[in-house]
Amino acid sequence: MALKATIYKATVNVADMDRNVFIDNTLTLARHPSETAERMMLRLLAWMVHANERLAFTRGLSAEDEPEVWQLNDHNGIDTWIDLGLPDERRIKKACSRSQQVWLYTYNGRAAQPWWQQHQNKLAQHDNLTVRYLNDEKLAALGQMASRSMILQATIQDGTIWLSDDVNHLEIQFEQWQEGGKNR
Repeated sequence: MALKATIYKATVNVADMDRNVFIDNTLTLARHPSETAERMMLRLLAWMVHANERLAFTRGLSAEDEPEVWQLNDHNGIDTWIDLGLPDERRIKKACSRSQQVWLYTYNGRAAQPWWQQHQNKLAQHDNLTVRYLNDEKLAALGQMASRSMILQATIQDGTIWLSDDVNHLEIQFEQWQEGGKNR
C-alpha cells in the first residue's frame, strides 16, 4: 500500500517591506512521504518570500515538469518558477526557458557546496535565475516550527526574514549565490 501525503495547514501573515506586500492567507501543504519537515518548511518559507495572490503550490515531488511553487499569468504562462534542492542542469535550463523568473533555494551544506562549485559557471548563463542557499543550522530551526496546524508571522526587510509562531522566533538570511546570472 502506498503511503499518502500528510496535510498541514498554515495561516500566514506576511509583511514584506521590501516589496510593499502585505498578505494574510491560509495555505494547505501536502507533505510527501519522502519529504522532511525541514524541506516542507523551506517550501513554505519560499512561498512567504515571494507571496502574492497568484502564487501557488504545485504537485511538487509528484510532478517532474512542475516546480515546488509557481505563479502563472493570465495566459497560463509561468511568471515565477520556484524550486528547492539541487536539480540537474537540464531541469534548470528548461525552467529558465519556460519562466520569466526562476528561483532556486538550495540547502544541505555537504551536498550543496560541491554542487554549486560544479554548476555555477553554466548556471551563470541564465539571466533570469536566482540561486539562494540556507545553511543547515537555520534549516533545522525552521523545521522545528513544523506542526500540522501553524500560525506564522513573517516580516521581511532588507532581505532579512523574521519568522515567528507562538513559541519560536527566527531571523533568516539566505546566502545569495547568483542573482540574474551574476555570481556573488
